[in-house]
Amino acid sequence: MLSALLWGLVGSSSLVIGAVAGVVLHVPRRALGLLLGFGAGALVSAISFELADEALHEGGPGALAAGLAAGGLAFYFGDRLIERGTSTPRKERRSAGGGALAFGALLDGLPEQAAIGLSIAAGSGVGLSLVAAVFISNIPESLGSSADMRESGRSARSILGLWAAVGVVTTLASLAGYAVLGDASGWIVGFTQAFAAGALVVMLIDAMVPEAFEKGGRVVGLATLLGYALAVLLSEVVA
Repeated sequence: MLSALLWGLVGSSSLVIGAVAGVVLHVPRRALGLLLGFGAGALVSAISFELADEALHEGGPGALAAGLAAGGLAFYFGDRLIERGTSTPRKERRSAGGGALAFGALLDGLPEQAAIGLSIAAGSGVGLSLVAAVFISNIPESLGSSADMRESGRSARSILGLWAAVGVVTTLASLAGYAVLGDASGWIVGFTQAFAAGALVVMLIDAMVPEAFEKGGRVVGLATLLGYALAVLLSEVVA
C-alpha cells in the first residue's frame, strides 16, 4: 500500500511542478505544444503496453472491450458536461474558472493514477513506463493551464492551491486502485485497466493532441514520435 501511495505521488507531483513553472516562467507557445506532443506520445505507449495489454492478459477480450467502451464514453460525456457547465469550449476553459478546470484535470488524472495502484495490486510490480508517461504528460497540461489563469488575473496562491488539491486527490486515486482492487477477480482488474486506457485514448484525441498541434505546428508529430519511442524503450529496459 505504501508503494502505491509513493508511486502515485511521483506521478501526480508533476501537476504541481508544471503549475509552479506556469506561474513563474514564460514558456513560449511553440515549446508548450512540443511538450504536449511529447507527453501524448508517451501516453500512447503506456496505453498500449501498460494498460491494454495487461487488461487483455488479466481479464480477456471481454474485459478489454467492455473497459475500453466504458472508459471512452465516461470521458466523452463527462467532458461534454464540463463544457455545458462553463458555457465555454475546452480551449477557452482554462481561464474560465477554477472549479471546471479542477474537475477536468481530475477526469484526466483519476484513471491514470488508479492504474498505477492497480498495476501494483495485480502483482505485476510498478509500471515504470506508465508512471513516466503520466509524469511527463501532466507537466504541459498544468503548466499551460496555470499560465492562462495567471494571465486572466488569478493569484499565484490560488493557482498553486488548486493544483496542489488536484495532485492530492489523484495521488489518493493510486491508493484506491491498490486497496479496492487488490483482491479483485481478473475480469475486474482487466476491465479497470481497459477503462483507464479508453478514457486516455479519447482524452488524447479530443484534447491533448489538438492543443499540441495548435500550439506547436506540424513538428509536433515528431515530438510525439520521440515521446512514444522513449517510453517504449523505457518499458523494455524495466521489463
